[in-house]
Amino acid sequence: MRRLAAIGAIVLGVLLLVGGAATYLVVSNTLGEQNIVTSEDACLPGNDVNGPFTAYCQAKIIDHHALDATGGLHYAELGREDPLRVTAMNASFLQASLFTSVLAFGVAAMAMGMGVIFILLGLGIRDVAVTVKPTTS
Repeated sequence: MRRLAAIGAIVLGVLLLVGGAATYLVVSNTLGEQNIVTSEDACLPGNDVNGPFTAYCQAKIIDHHALDATGGLHYAELGREDPLRVTAMNASFLQASLFTSVLAFGVAAMAMGMGVIFILLGLGIRDVAVTVKPTTS
């Protein structure tokens, strides 16, 4: 039973590690293909948006610029006929997309971390299975 548990944990760990890394790379490549560069007044100015930190910085500066353009009002606070409502809506959509990628990076990193933990647990269980010999009475 220990051997089966060890193999299961190692296989699950490898799957999590590979799946997390693949997800991280796909999100990074997809963002990179958009050719987004952080604004000069962003927290990481002039960088390609292809990772969690640059995506976060760009989302935050979009919010800042949108609030400047709308006089500090968010989409829901603007009147239905206000022409600035379109600006606020577009900014909101862009922010949501960038924050979704930040979340995807986080989930991918967590999956990779869990993969490492499962691999280590599987190796530990395997060592115990090899070290502990079943006693026969």
